[in-house]
Amino acid sequence: MLPFSRFMELALYHPEVGYYRQPRQRVGRGPGTDFFTATSSGPIFGQLVSAAAAHRLSAAGRDPAAHRFVEIGAEPGTSVLEGVSHPFSAVQTFRLGHPVALDGPCVVFSNELFDAQPCVRTVFRDGRWWEIGVQLDNDTLGEVLLPCERERPGTEGYHVDEPLAAAELAAHIAAQPWHGLFLACDYGRSWAELTTACPAGTARAYYRHTQANDLLARPGEQDLTCHVCWDWLAERLRAHGFGDPAVDSQEAFLIRHAGGFIAAATAADAARLTPRKLALLQLLHPGHLGQKFHILHAVR
Repeated sequence: MLPFSRFMELALYHPEVGYYRQPRQRVGRGPGTDFFTATSSGPIFGQLVSAAAAHRLSAAGRDPAAHRFVEIGAEPGTSVLEGVSHPFSAVQTFRLGHPVALDGPCVVFSNELFDAQPCVRTVFRDGRWWEIGVQLDNDTLGEVLLPCERERPGTEGYHVDEPLAAAELAAHIAAQPWHGLFLACDYGRSWAELTTACPAGTARAYYRHTQANDLLARPGEQDLTCHVCWDWLAERLRAHGFGDPAVDSQEAFLIRHAGGFIAAATAADAARLTPRKLALLQLLHPGHLGQKFHILHAVR
């Protein structure tokens, strides 16, 4: 018997059988992949990120050329700025699950890093909160309720998947001796939304581009995710000297900070429906990724 957070950690990061330790392609639209992200749109996402990060730094009175661009959580063999012209002094990549060491002036960027951290699952039953655990019974994994202390009201049957590890990771990143721009693209909610608008919780499994609620099926073979709590991440940044962390929809952030690039790309493809134009629409349109994802940004 073990807490779900420990099960999720093992299922995703066990050095031999963890989902993110497997030497296979997980991201994309081809056979055998499980999900796609903004990076699946090709180099245009990296171009947008580069333009937006440079603009955000310049607006804060910083010189982009003095900053190293650091990506945390990239898939093996990939980088968001691969093949992309950029103004930064260098590019560095830390793969998902690998130790991160930061110093000096940086742009610290991540795309769907924090939702891939283990979460603590809780449920309100019989007038109190319980932590959800995992047990093996006759070779079958099942849920079990474990006592826990939670000083908050609840509604019978309401689940809250607490992204505590994501907040701890944000604190670990922010505590290191670097300064510059923090830029995290992910999906999440406020604490108020997690506790009032998500009765089934937010933990989900993804396998072959299908979302599933059976989180215990196929351990090590399916992705497990949980919405981040933007409030918690922003609090960790403030505690380490970042000023006024803000969360914008991906659409709003990119239009505000990469508007010049978007205008130029749109004008260049105005007369035809090019793959780049389609990718741009997918990244920005509110019906696609533009509103599904948000970006937390702050400068120190």
